[in-house]
Amino acid sequence: MLTSKQRSTLTGLASQDCVVQALGKNGLTEAFISQIEVLLARHELIKIKFLDFKDEKRRISEEIAARTHAELVRVIGNNAILYKQNPDSEKRRVVLQ
Repeated sequence: MLTSKQRSTLTGLASQDCVVQALGKNGLTEAFISQIEVLLARHELIKIKFLDFKDEKRRISEEIAARTHAELVRVIGNNAILYKQNPDSEKRRVVLQ
C-alpha cells in the first residue's frame, strides 16, 4: 500500500519520464495484460492512456492493477499510472522513501 507522499512522488515521476501504453478498441485482452506485465517488470512505473472505454477507466485501471499485482497510483484525465516494485533491489529504477 502506497502512502500519499509516495503517490505524489510517483505521479511527479510519471509526468516527467514514463512509458505509455494505449488501451484502444480491442479493450482488456490477455495480450494487453501480458504487455503491461512486461512493461512493469522492465520500468516499474507506467502510464496507460485510455483511447476508448473512457467512461470505465477507473474500473478497468483497478482490474489491470489487480491482474498484474501492481499498485494503481492515480487516474488523471484519461491516463492511469501503475507502479510495481521490482523484487530485485539491484534492478529497481524507482526509489521510494
